[in-house]
Amino acid sequence: MILSEKKFNEILNLFIILIASTLFFRVFCTSIMIIFVLFCTLFYKKLYFTKKTSILVLCIASPFLLELLFFWNNDSLIAGLKSAEKTVSLLLLPICIIGNKDRINFQMVLRTYVYVSVLLVLFLFIRFMVISPKFFDVYLKGMELWEVGYEFANSFGMHGPALNMHLAFITCCSFWFVFEALKNKKAVFLNIFFVLLSFFFVLFVNTRLALLNVILGVVVIFIYDIMKRYNIQKVILLFITCAFISAGIMYFYIQKNPYMKEKYAVVTLAHIDKIGDLDSLENPEAKVSNSLVTRLSIWKSALELSKKHLLFGVGSSNGKQVLFDYYEKTNQKFLFKYRYPVHNQYLDFTIKFGILGLLVSFLYMFTLGYLGFTTKNSIIIIFFLIFFLTNFVDDFLIRFDGIVFSGLWSSLFVCYWNKFTDSDK
Repeated sequence: MILSEKKFNEILNLFIILIASTLFFRVFCTSIMIIFVLFCTLFYKKLYFTKKTSILVLCIASPFLLELLFFWNNDSLIAGLKSAEKTVSLLLLPICIIGNKDRINFQMVLRTYVYVSVLLVLFLFIRFMVISPKFFDVYLKGMELWEVGYEFANSFGMHGPALNMHLAFITCCSFWFVFEALKNKKAVFLNIFFVLLSFFFVLFVNTRLALLNVILGVVVIFIYDIMKRYNIQKVILLFITCAFISAGIMYFYIQKNPYMKEKYAVVTLAHIDKIGDLDSLENPEAKVSNSLVTRLSIWKSALELSKKHLLFGVGSSNGKQVLFDYYEKTNQKFLFKYRYPVHNQYLDFTIKFGILGLLVSFLYMFTLGYLGFTTKNSIIIIFFLIFFLTNFVDDFLIRFDGIVFSGLWSSLFVCYWNKFTDSDK
């Protein structure tokens, strides 16, 4: 097949946009990725790597390489292959994207991703109102507010915290594009609309860390972009304006959603003195299912278990079951009954692969940090903070929506980093 360079670049960027924007739909997104990899394989002669980009490809692929290195430690061949298959995209995506690094239009991909994703979530939100009218009516009356975000995410096959991780990043990108629009004096109100809409979805799904990530993202944009562009008086005025608008939105939303106040002020820190002793509570399902104490109890068990297998871990495919068995062995009936996974990527890798798993998890995260802080690009720094912090309370390197999300954007950030470092020479 013969394609002009221009046509090849257009198809390449279109594939990347489609993968990024359809992560909400695992099967569809996987199909696009397969076609994308086949497309890049067909034009493999176009791939080019430098020594530095090759090292970064290996850093991004490190979770997959870890699976291969410890493959022998799985009790089941099939389960081991299935576990490794989950992370193979962390090798394929960097090869296909970073190998074509000079052909990637980073800003165009980012902008289109934001617009398409927000409109897609808006469509899914309207769909949710149509297919779940009874549940939505109950929500509008201020009842059963705790589960609305999860119900919305489940309505199209997503996990609530995973969806809100994506939405937090999209909201921060939208906010960044507002100031790009002000700078160019183009489409300012359109970008403000996308900020407000994406921020509403973050509040609607309503996970605590996502809201914190949005706040941190806005602060990063002020530090890395706005303070460099405006004098201190304008920066202060912009900051106060943004804070006032955000506080107004939050106040209005909390008034309509009283459970949010209870969730953040009371539920989160409830029974914090019962770490590792949840069964002493009467009806723990009702009292601590959504509390920090449950996560801390899980992590306590995970840490104890990981210390027992610190050298080689228990094997990738065995990690969950070994943890569940440890709940039973230590007589933690509540945790065993609901089979809570570790909900911490760093501990998850430590249980599975031992001390090397912990080191690789930090290598993967800090590769993102290196790309962000060396380029001083606020979007990359925000992504690093979101993914780094989110994986303290969840384990997204065992989930499709976390693996592909991080692998895709890490690869795109390397492309940006490569152009940035070349321009410095």
